[in-house]
Amino acid sequence: MSDVYIVGVDMIKFGRFPERSVPSLGAEAALLALDDCGLTIQDMQALYCGNLGQANAMVGQRILHEIGQTGIPVVNCANACATGATAFREGWTSIKAGLYDLVLAVGVEQMGKGLLGGAGGGKGISKEGLLGSGTMPTVFAEAGMEHSRKYGTTFEQFAKVSVKNHQHSTMNPKAMYRIETPLDTVMNAEMISYPNTKLMCSVNVDGSAAAVLASEEKARELGLMSRAVKVRASVLTSDAYQERDLVMPDVNTCTRMAAKNAYEMAGVGADDIDLVELHDCFATAEILHYENLGLCGDGEAGRMIDEGEVALGGRVPVNVSGGLLSKGHPLGATGIANVYEVSTHLRGEAGQRQVEGARLGLTHVIGLGSACGIHILEKAA
Repeated sequence: MSDVYIVGVDMIKFGRFPERSVPSLGAEAALLALDDCGLTIQDMQALYCGNLGQANAMVGQRILHEIGQTGIPVVNCANACATGATAFREGWTSIKAGLYDLVLAVGVEQMGKGLLGGAGGGKGISKEGLLGSGTMPTVFAEAGMEHSRKYGTTFEQFAKVSVKNHQHSTMNPKAMYRIETPLDTVMNAEMISYPNTKLMCSVNVDGSAAAVLASEEKARELGLMSRAVKVRASVLTSDAYQERDLVMPDVNTCTRMAAKNAYEMAGVGADDIDLVELHDCFATAEILHYENLGLCGDGEAGRMIDEGEVALGGRVPVNVSGGLLSKGHPLGATGIANVYEVSTHLRGEAGQRQVEGARLGLTHVIGLGSACGIHILEKAA
């Protein structure tokens, strides 16, 4: 089986574009990624498109209406917040299987303002009134409070995640918000669901990101290895069966399973990772995922944020893009946007926010429903 390389990758600046169509947003990122490696849609053998809000609208085919209808197969993916990562993984799988040598993966979403998951995520995920609420802010608030009960994690420690990520975003020209938020500002913002204030919740935005994937033989043939990024691991998991009353989604188990499988596939450990883009849909989620990804031991996440280990310049910088809290969270695009961010650092092209010496990075998304996608990426040259 061939190794798989990212040879082109890019994203649009996240924002709100009510005047534009979803296919036009996806087409812009697709063209940016193709331009990044000097290829065209005529070179692509398949397209994998991730979109959640218009999952029945054949968005992938409509993107091709914008950039060129070549007759290639199109696969449209919808997998909650893991939608983009799933599209990327499908492209990776097709090259691993030897079906294709060059494919395009696109993630795109157009979202309104308001509550993420306010309409609920489907039958059986949570029972309103049995334990709080089934909305996403409350699910992650409950998970944060359970972490606090077990390990003493404080409101201030959760809030420091938002401070860090907003500070990182000031160095990312493609982030929706580029505004520093001091600790007092975060803690005194409107309370959404304790301990998550408004500034500790991800930003619903419009956005798209895309990646061109190639087999090693094709990447070498095209002379694209100098900026290529190797996909060392690609893993997708769902919840394992547990004997428990289902009162809220399990936001930990499938990430721990995916992390274990990804490290084994890549032949590395958590200590080898130089930077991480993880799913900080809420500040409490980031704290939980430090431990779920093995970046520290259970109960040590609060110390990590206090000691600056996850900030730019720290032991393992997390969400140097600004994360979902600042960069924004267009559901279908997030997984590939995370791949773009890590790839940019591995190429040494991240500018002011560059993680020095980065050779190995990890991307993580979790979609309740549930799905967890993890990719471990390596500098190829």
